Formats: sequence, C-alpha cells, structure tokens
Amino acid sequence: MADDPKQPAKSTTRTALASSNPRTLAVDVGGTGIKAMVLDPKGKPITERLKMATPKNATPKKVIGTIRELAEKLGQFECVSVGFPGVIKDGVVYTAPNLGKGWESYPLEKELAKKLNRPVRVANDADVQGLACVTGKGDELVITLGTGFGSVLFSDGHRIHLELGHHPFHKGKTYEDELGHRALKKKGRKRWNKMLREAIDDLARTFNYDRLYIGGGSAEQISFQLPQNVKKVSNEFGILGGIKLWEEGDSSKPARALRIKAKPKVKAKPTKPPEAAASQPGAASEIPENRP
Repeated sequence: MADDPKQPAKSTTRTALASSNPRTLAVDVGGTGIKAMVLDPKGKPITERLKMATPKNATPKKVIGTIRELAEKLGQFECVSVGFPGVIKDGVVYTAPNLGKGWESYPLEKELAKKLNRPVRVANDADVQGLACVTGKGDELVITLGTGFGSVLFSDGHRIHLELGHHPFHKGKTYEDELGHRALKKKGRKRWNKMLREAIDDLARTFNYDRLYIGGGSAEQISFQLPQNVKKVSNEFGILGGIKLWEEGDSSKPARALRIKAKPKVKAKPTKPPEAAASQPGAASEIPENRP
C-alpha cells in the first residue's frame, strides 16, 4: 500500500478514484472465509486470490483486522469494494446473522475507509456476485448457497436486495434452514439437492424470472440437471463483481447541488378594504351599485 494505513484517512468523498487507472481491492466476506484480490480498472485480477479463515465470533474489529492483513499482503490499490453477508444500506451494516456480535447499525464502509486510508464501498455479498454475472436484460434472480442463503433480484440491471434466506420455505423452516451449510452437512447431499430442486420451483413461480444464477461455495454440490434458464456460476464472481460497485456511480465526485434562483421579492402594496376605500373622499367604490 502506498500510504500508511495507520495514518488518518484522507477525504474519501472527493478522492475516491484519485488515480487515472485505479486498482480495486475486492473483498468477499463469508461466514467461514474472507477472500481478497486486486482488480485492474477493467475488473481483471492482477494478483492471486488470498483467503483467510473468518475469525471465530467475527466482530467488526476482528473482520476489519483480517481485511487489513489481506490488504497488506496484496500490495497497491486505490479503492476498495466489499461483499458482506448481511443487510447493508448506505455502507451501514444492519444484520450479520452468520458472524459475531456488534454489527447492528455498524458503519462498516466508514470505519474500513479509516483503517485502509482508501475509499470503500460495501454491498451485500449476493448483490456483488450478481453484479458480475447478470446480463442486465429482463428479470434476473441470483441466489448464493454458502453458510447462509443470499439473494438479489435484478430488473433490467437495477438491483433490488432481497432477504429470502429468512423467509419461510418448507414446513415452517426458512430457505437458510433447509439450504444453508448446516443443512447440507446434517441432511446430506441427496436430501439437500431435493430441497434445492423444490426451492428453484418455488422461486420460479414467485418471481417468474427470465434467468436464475446460483453461486456460493455449496453450489458445487448440485447433482441434478438444472432447468434451461438456471445457471451455476463461479464463486469467484463474489470478488470479481466488486469492480461493478464503482461503476454504479462515482461517489468520489461531490454531487452537484441543484441551485434554483429565487425570484426577487416584490413588496406587496398594502390594500385597503373596500369599505375603507369607499369611505375616503373622492374614492371610487369597488363594489358596483345595484341600479334598477
């Protein structure tokens, strides 16, 4: 890294992409592992992919510490993108059910930018994976099968984050209960595949999608032939999609304020009530007389 990450972070609002050819440190935070690599401006890897185990009781401090360690090993980069397993809004974490405590309302984007001294963008990990694989045409659903169950819907390329993992699916159990890593380990591959086949049918009826993409580490366990409009995608898309977070809009440039010129104030002349005006000598009455 060019700058000392221990130094106070520079303004990330105005210097998000200071370099004309910015390199992006792309990070994928998972329930069991944290992966990272550096991408060139076109989104192609320029370093190897490094992986470290997700710390036990993965608190914000531990996760950020792991990301910093990966960053130091990977070298130079100008900006950072992170896929995170939870609900993210404006860089703030609201849920992280498969990690440790301390994540509720945690400003991950802001805190990580301070630690790395680089501008950071954070999104849900399924969203990031989807950004790497969707065509941008029609309704495209993306699900990720890993420690949990991630989901995002794209409509003509516009992403809408979903939390299907915690939605009831089968006999009162959620998609994550039936298709998460614990379920795969407990029930075995055969029964897990049976549940996945049912889930695909349910999702097709619910969303009437044009295409469904299935990613995540457990996608390798799929043993049945997928429908024609369903595709298994590489788990590396969870990292490669990171470059797309910066293509969605450049927050490095301060938003141009919409300035509306105010009309000059015109002092209104005081008006007199008709009765008062009519009572003055020589004043014409504003109320017409009733003439026969």
